[in-house]
Amino acid sequence: MMLLDVKKQVASPEISQLLEFAVYPDEEALSKAIQRYEREEDLELYALKDEDELIGIIGFQIDEERALTITHLAISPEHRDQGYGRGIILEVLYAKEPERIIAETDEDAVDFYRSIGFEIVSLGRLDHGVERFRCTYETEPQED
Repeated sequence: MMLLDVKKQVASPEISQLLEFAVYPDEEALSKAIQRYEREEDLELYALKDEDELIGIIGFQIDEERALTITHLAISPEHRDQGYGRGIILEVLYAKEPERIIAETDEDAVDFYRSIGFEIVSLGRLDHGVERFRCTYETEPQED
């Protein structure tokens, strides 16, 4: 497995299809996400490749305190529940060495984050009455 920087290809069919799995399923949400990656320099976008196949995608930004905030995370449906979600987060953890990882999600994905060691806090019911959660993972300090 390896991470590929795909930010410059965000509008390509292969990358936008993966990104679509991470956004509310409508054209407008996908279009806004693509525009955001094209416009915002501090946003990063990587795809996870296994052999010759793109398996998933992760978008994030890192602030000056080394907190990595996940903006999008998706694994293609045929590759879910095989460890690729955990794998893509581990690859980013290794490559970027953040002090913490933060994600905001809904009930559909909160168990995934909980299962890989994130601490979960409910943010209450927000948009459309859907409960949202803040998921945080504090990384171990690197030994010098």
